[in-house]
Amino acid sequence: MSNQKSPSFAAFQFVGFRWHVGTYMLAMMADNVEHVISYWMLFQKFHSPELAGFAVLSHWLPFLFFSVPAGALADKYDPRRLIQAGITLFAICSLGWAYLFITDSVEQWHAMVLLVLHGFAGVLWHTISQILLYDIVEAPFLPSAVRILASARYLGLLIGPAVGALLMLTLGPKYGLVLNAFLYLPTILWLWKAPYGPAFRKGVEPVKRAVRGLRDIIDTIRDVSGKSTIFSMILLAGTASFFVGNGYQAQMPGFADDLGHGDPGLLYSLLLGADAAGALIAGIVLESRGLLKPRPRTALILAIIWCSILITFALNQNYYFAIALLLLCGFFELSFNSMAQSIVQINAPTEIRGRVVGLYNMAALGMRAGSGVTVGLVGGMIGIHASLAIAATALMLLISFILLRYGRSL
Repeated sequence: MSNQKSPSFAAFQFVGFRWHVGTYMLAMMADNVEHVISYWMLFQKFHSPELAGFAVLSHWLPFLFFSVPAGALADKYDPRRLIQAGITLFAICSLGWAYLFITDSVEQWHAMVLLVLHGFAGVLWHTISQILLYDIVEAPFLPSAVRILASARYLGLLIGPAVGALLMLTLGPKYGLVLNAFLYLPTILWLWKAPYGPAFRKGVEPVKRAVRGLRDIIDTIRDVSGKSTIFSMILLAGTASFFVGNGYQAQMPGFADDLGHGDPGLLYSLLLGADAAGALIAGIVLESRGLLKPRPRTALILAIIWCSILITFALNQNYYFAIALLLLCGFFELSFNSMAQSIVQINAPTEIRGRVVGLYNMAALGMRAGSGVTVGLVGGMIGIHASLAIAATALMLLISFILLRYGRSL
């Protein structure tokens, strides 16, 4: 194997990938615009912490239960059409919110239905967008494509709240949601004729298996349990999501208040955006320099470093040092997550590729529901600083165990 470094942003040489990452980032931005506006309107209407909690659960639980079935669908059907179905659901949700807010007819059960639909849309779009990469870029460029797509996700996360706030100030929240629905249109139009998917694949097609729901999850876990490279990365993603995930980000108002900058303003906004900014910097730096080739041991070590930074952040009392720590958190989180995802996608057996990618997403995203307990619920009992420090310490010990358990075979 050649030791020559891959060119910077190597996956961008594929025209289809440029379209894919551009429309993916736009959809991620629109997804977050909808969150910003709809959550604000729901708070103004109901002032319900329970509804806000339901919004979090409805966002992540579909990933936990349906990521593998979504991957199984991608093994059997055209992934372009499945992504279009997810994107169409997103647009319907934005238009549904707009109608309910314009007519002032929203009730809590309406909100719950739309929040659930939004969660299912995310599973179809996010999971199968990753699977479509196999058709768009050649295998040697897959790590670059995964890292760039992950960076596009964080770029959408950064831009979305700003665009949402702008739409609320200019068009107002009701008509801002109408415009937001049209931001999904480029993805639908591009995928309509994009030359990717089963009809364009060369070579022998994998055997198409029936979609069997829970049985697919059990069978896929059994299929990959003997493959240490894949299984260790899925374990890493699942434990990181369950113990920490994005639980500390939901508690950022509390951390900001303890650091002396809990009031809305520039300093509070910097604290909120530092984590995503660090992840975006990681994507740009690592991809432009061709650094950190995907290796399981490297991913595990990067995750341990991430845990140590989180522990330091949890115990820190200085605002400016907190900003620096959150930037580092975002940097290392994207580094180990994108590497683990690349390793899984590169090594996934062709005949169950969609199911394996779905299992990874089930672990990496669906298990985030657990962080609401380990960081949030426990934080309500012992304080968020202590709960985050304990959760990150427990995660560090588990990752160290994974490293020792699979170290020789990685």
